[in-house]
Amino acid sequence: TVGQTTIALGTNSNLAVLAGTAVTSTGATVITGDLGLSPGTSVGGFPPGILNGVLHINDIVATQAKLDLTAAYNDAAGRTSTQIVTLSGNLGGLTLTPGLYKSTSSLAISSGDLTFDAQGDANAVFIIQIASSLTTTSGRKVILAGSAQASNIFWQVGSSATFGTTSVFKGTVMAMQSITFNTGASLDGRALARSGTITMAGNTIVGQ
Repeated sequence: TVGQTTIALGTNSNLAVLAGTAVTSTGATVITGDLGLSPGTSVGGFPPGILNGVLHINDIVATQAKLDLTAAYNDAAGRTSTQIVTLSGNLGGLTLTPGLYKSTSSLAISSGDLTFDAQGDANAVFIIQIASSLTTTSGRKVILAGSAQASNIFWQVGSSATFGTTSVFKGTVMAMQSITFNTGASLDGRALARSGTITMAGNTIVGQ
């Protein structure tokens, strides 16, 4: 693979969660980082959920974050490389090194865990272009190795992302539609949905 430069997130650098139509949470969800919503107006579940950050509903921050997300998504989707790696189906059991990856359909982490290995470079960037959906099954994990950082992993999802019960995920997820966290799933990174909802159920999300 060939090294990639980072994706500029703009205002989203301070957000852990950004949605388009609504944000809903049940149970003891804990978000560390700001939460934004634009153009929707419905944010439910806080409390009992805990937001360790600022809530932005259709204010100047949320509006700008949505514009910045569109730019970041388009940047990720438009990246090219002389050594782009094609992915398909199930990523379980794979180890990915820094670079650009592309799937022309949906991707899943289902038969094992997925490892990102930065090979000792803490600034190494991983970009995964997904034409359709992203899914993890129950208990599956994304593992960081070789100084890999969650903040340097970018998932461009052509439709929606769904994270299975108690799964552990890493990176910035930029979904065209919605993002769903099933019970106990956790994310080190950002959940950014362009047009749809973000649904949570007793999750831990740490924006980084």
